[in-house]
Amino acid sequence: MEETNRTDKDILVKGLKKMGLCLLFMFTGPSLLHLALDNKDKPLYIPLLIVSIIICIMAIAFLFIGINTIMNSIFKKR
Repeated sequence: MEETNRTDKDILVKGLKKMGLCLLFMFTGPSLLHLALDNKDKPLYIPLLIVSIIICIMAIAFLFIGINTIMNSIFKKR
């Protein structure tokens, strides 16, 4: 009996949710980074800079995790 590869819809939805979070972080992180770098004389400069860099790193991480999850849903055999 030949086994065909079918897309696992539950895993695909999880991957798409991770890509949605990535999209949110891709807009939020650079916006906060720009806001932080424009206000170097404000007292919240360093905390806002750290938070924005962490959000940018999370965007990159969620991008790779989301793509990997989507690929697993499409190509992985059950």
